[in-house]
Amino acid sequence: MADTHMECLFCKAVRGELPVKKLYEDNEVLGFADVRPQAPLHALFIPKRHIASVDALTEADSGLVGRLVWAAAQLARQQGYAEDGYRLIYNCNAHGGQTVFHLHLHLLAGRPMAWPPG
Repeated sequence: MADTHMECLFCKAVRGELPVKKLYEDNEVLGFADVRPQAPLHALFIPKRHIASVDALTEADSGLVGRLVWAAAQLARQQGYAEDGYRLIYNCNAHGGQTVFHLHLHLLAGRPMAWPPG
């Protein structure tokens, strides 16, 4: 479960060691296309600083979490999906469906979403 910072796939993307299709970037956040898209728009938004999961967040990270959500909403608007709607998902740890242990927010858009998910 515990990726080291050097081995973490998303840390490698932040360092430019793993090629990704960048869709958003600022000083704290990187947004890129998911390699296994589940919708016409499927992007991941990650903090550039390694945080393993939602469960590892501290109160001091609350602004960063808001920044991830804001960045995802910006991309959804820019891509023309805001009016029809989109889904934002955080998976937390193994039973929550997390497979890469670097905090990430999924943005899915461009098709109707079923409920309940998975």
